[in-house]
Amino acid sequence: MKPRQKRLALAGGVLLAVAAIAALVMNAFQSNMVFFFSPTQVLANEAPANRTFRIGGMVETGSVKREGLVVNFVVTDTAKTVPVRYQGILPDLFQEGKGVVAQGQLADGVFVAREVLAKHDENYMPPEAADAVKRAQMGQSRLGDTVATPHPPTGAKP
Repeated sequence: MKPRQKRLALAGGVLLAVAAIAALVMNAFQSNMVFFFSPTQVLANEAPANRTFRIGGMVETGSVKREGLVVNFVVTDTAKTVPVRYQGILPDLFQEGKGVVAQGQLADGVFVAREVLAKHDENYMPPEAADAVKRAQMGQSRLGDTVATPHPPTGAKP
């Protein structure tokens, strides 16, 4: 092989290795990505089938039923509701009428959660859940819709 052919072969090998590494990294990102959906979006079949995703909203008052370590409750965005089943110990801050985000999969119309996250103070709701509740109240259920909130100018005096 001539020196030029060696350099071309080496450059081709390096490019092939970089492309393989990039493909592996992108595949890892895609398989670990978890999207958030509101109950309205889940019931509109916008949530992925047979994939893990997050559902968020408020725990419907009077919906929590405990059977040992299995807990059944209903998540609502004030427009639609989705039943949730979780087996495990719930966070201390989990309460009816408060914000919650659950991660898992939909199975036969019931969201089977593997993880449940609760709010951290009385005024907190996850931003995605707050936006989903606002969209549901406004009658919008598309993922691309956003709710604009005004921000005061930086450095403004009260």
